[in-house]
Amino acid sequence: MVDIILSSLGLLVSFYFLHFITEFYFIPSLDKLAKKLRMSSDMAGATLMAAGSSAPELAVMLFAIFIKGDHEAIGIGTIVGSALFNLLVIVGVVMILGKSKMIWQPLLRDLIFYGLSVVLIILFFSDGHLTQTESLIFLSVYIIYIIVMFLWQKHFPYEDIEQQVVEEDPGVKESGNLKERFEGLLHRYVQNNSFIAFLLSVVIISGLSWLLVHFAVKLSVVLNMPEVFIGLTVIAVGTSVPDLLSSAITAKQGRSGMAINNAIGSNVFDILIGIGFPFLLLSVIKNHSVDVVSGNLWVSFALLFGSVMLLAATFLLNRWRTSKMMGSLLIVLYIVYLVYEILKIY
Repeated sequence: MVDIILSSLGLLVSFYFLHFITEFYFIPSLDKLAKKLRMSSDMAGATLMAAGSSAPELAVMLFAIFIKGDHEAIGIGTIVGSALFNLLVIVGVVMILGKSKMIWQPLLRDLIFYGLSVVLIILFFSDGHLTQTESLIFLSVYIIYIIVMFLWQKHFPYEDIEQQVVEEDPGVKESGNLKERFEGLLHRYVQNNSFIAFLLSVVIISGLSWLLVHFAVKLSVVLNMPEVFIGLTVIAVGTSVPDLLSSAITAKQGRSGMAINNAIGSNVFDILIGIGFPFLLLSVIKNHSVDVVSGNLWVSFALLFGSVMLLAATFLLNRWRTSKMMGSLLIVLYIVYLVYEILKIY
């Protein structure tokens, strides 16, 4: 019982600080770098911002496959579970909170590449191992995605909407408490320097992700649960809840399309980079294909593929408008999926 409590507390603390560092230091540093490079909002969103929002999942995958004990199931479960949460829960909540007409051009592009990503993961995982060539295909498709994104707007013109963010300067309050003084010092010496913020964030996110994997493995052992289940549920939800909150705020502001685009674009990064890059490194180091745990994931894969087809059909029928009914259905699907996964292990 003590081990369960300690492992759960360790996960909660790791989730909190992972969210804090990612939202207030890592993503803002990437945003500043994007502005310095004069990147469009689409390009920045698909590269730097996607890397920012998906950094926890990518880091968890890296540590899961490289730490001793072959725990790649946690990493794969986290990627797949996060993709399901993004598509079903985040998109569902956004649809319920705000009804609006979306810009169809970037949404259609991202749905096509997300559907392709799901097809690739189903095909490559079907034989139980991932080769260097297959890992390279994941990465190559993401590069093609970036190239298509650059050309897409030229052939399918649409307004480039940028999110306006009002930055508040916490400063150092002379009459403030110790926490306010500490935050002021961080803002002065870290947040204002995008390069230092980026490097420091990478180090901290790496450490926290290692802790996540450590506590997840421990919780899996003491609860006698498959590691892939812990990744699909606990870690996937924990790393995705911050994205849910920010997407809900965006939807309430009347920018449902932006929130849905971000959720789908993040899934493209999760699958193609979050799986392709770590497994390419591992296959190069081992100089042979890498075994992958896929036996417990086929229902998840089927739900990923079915939900993206359902979502695309709904958008087409509703002329690219959000639907509260569809949003509710997506959330119900996720709840049913969770119940199924829980019942499956007992």
